Amino acid sequence: MAQAGRVVRALLIGVAAGIVTMGAASAQGVSYEGKTLRMIIPSGAGGGYDSYSRVLAAHLANHLPGKPTVVNQNMPGASGMIGANWAASDAAPKDGTVIVATYNALLLEPLWGNPQVKYDPRKFEWIGSIGKQQQICVTWHTNPIKTIEQAKSREIIVSSTGATGNSSTMPKMLNAMLGTKFKVVTGYTTSESRLAVERGESEGVCGLSYSTLKASNPDWIINKRINVLVQTGTKAQQGLEDVPLLINLVSDADTKKVLSLLAFQDDLGRPYLMPPGTPKEYVAAMRKAFDETLKDPAFLADAERSRLEVDPISGAEMEKMIKTAFETPKPLIERASQFKGE
Repeated sequence: MAQAGRVVRALLIGVAAGIVTMGAASAQGVSYEGKTLRMIIPSGAGGGYDSYSRVLAAHLANHLPGKPTVVNQNMPGASGMIGANWAASDAAPKDGTVIVATYNALLLEPLWGNPQVKYDPRKFEWIGSIGKQQQICVTWHTNPIKTIEQAKSREIIVSSTGATGNSSTMPKMLNAMLGTKFKVVTGYTTSESRLAVERGESEGVCGLSYSTLKASNPDWIINKRINVLVQTGTKAQQGLEDVPLLINLVSDADTKKVLSLLAFQDDLGRPYLMPPGTPKEYVAAMRKAFDETLKDPAFLADAERSRLEVDPISGAEMEKMIKTAFETPKPLIERASQFKGE
């Protein structure tokens, strides 16, 4: 009996060793040596997503086995929809040689019933996000309205690009949920809406991306030229720890769920994915490389020089967040759709 027990234990040890060996071999089998990795960017050259992706691409290969050549390919159109649909199509290579940047707003489009959507976010292989893209509501530093509570006391004129953009939907959402009195004036371009604040044509802007603002108008942040009244998202952004979160200013449970759904895309910020069907070992290698790159001093130095916000989320975290968002009850999705942006 003792001899039989020793034989069984030896067999079990052998099997376990074999499994470990196979796992190691599988991991070692991922190599990009001699390959070209395509970085698909959903916007034209020069935009925020383009800037983030090109800085990432300059360092990502150093953390991938075999150090591939990385080629940036802009694929603009339909507010990023063309790139997302392509990533889900049969045309997108599924051999680990493609990584795709996408707009966070596109992740909820299937829930809104957009007929142009040809993808299911739950089927993408999520790699991670460089930083959040939460929205803020601001007034100019000389304005007497300096808190969101004070914004309930009188009408405040805010400049906006259009009726369906974030700079229109956020102030309307604040009015509906908090009782503020923002008056939206549309017809500005993005840059003009900010100039209007500086010139005194409007008192502020609601629906600005804080990370984008730091890059486009750093003077507003560095020299404290704005009062930040409130922020979206489920967790305060770096540098805005004392600014209230909208979700914490409402008490109704269903309203909180609506805000959680809307905040989900802001929390995901600037996400990256691989096409559905990409081998899991390549997904694992890319996730590891992505996480390492965002801690790389050389990458962080480049990001700082370009004024890019780095506040990463892992691919695994993103998967969980997307799954939770798509489990939202239909009545709450319908209510949230009334406040969605562009």
